Amino acid sequence: MDALEGSTACLVRVESTEGSAPREAGAWMAVLADRIVGTIGGGHLELQAIAEARRQLAGVPGLARQRYALGPALGQCCGGVVHLGFERLTAADLAPGAGLRARLVPLQHPVALFGGGHVGHALARVLAPLPFDLTWIDSRDGIFPTPAPEGVACEHSEPVQQAVPHLAPGSRVLIMSFSHAEDLDVVAACLRRQREQADLPFIGLIGSKTKWATFSNRLRDRGFAPDELAQVTCPIGIPGIEGKEPEVIAVAVAAQLLQTLKETAQG
Repeated sequence: MDALEGSTACLVRVESTEGSAPREAGAWMAVLADRIVGTIGGGHLELQAIAEARRQLAGVPGLARQRYALGPALGQCCGGVVHLGFERLTAADLAPGAGLRARLVPLQHPVALFGGGHVGHALARVLAPLPFDLTWIDSRDGIFPTPAPEGVACEHSEPVQQAVPHLAPGSRVLIMSFSHAEDLDVVAACLRRQREQADLPFIGLIGSKTKWATFSNRLRDRGFAPDELAQVTCPIGIPGIEGKEPEVIAVAVAAQLLQTLKETAQG
């Protein structure tokens, strides 16, 4: 969005689709004289839309809403229909505070990431451009990078589990602190919140099955029932991805979070 400020552009948005289409409603790109920001899916559809946007930028009258049949007209294999909206934007429209950012930012799902270790750093970088509103939490000072990934809110909490009652409703929680004791306290705090509010759709703990067996025994000693423990996912990350490098783990966990979005929508 910052790349658009002070420019004149034609905003192209996917308003609706029929059948198979490369992007969903709400996807957008901004066409400027010298560059493109964003994408509506690439291919011939995007080439046609860019050409139309540049015509409108040049002052050639055009329709504000146009229909593109992907198969018959554009030769794309998707075969569906995409309805695109075209809107010419002035520098004033693109200025900070003009409201454009709020119109274009997709729905963000809150995620709380506990832990600023190697995997936490890799995961923050992976999650930052995805449809997540990420809060990154650690009990140690000086653990977060400067600057933090764009859009990521960094929070110091000591003790770290005190942050759990203040998480946004609907937060997906990822727990990977430097200490197993901290991990256990955060898991317990999440389960207590689930008892009271039941508003954390995903609680993920990094570690092995052995770690989770140990944690389960300790959590039972703290009074948590088996059905409560079943709300915790450990190990985390979609199965079938080999490798323990932080970046590999981060990709597997991010993919699992994206899967939970679909599961929540279907539920």
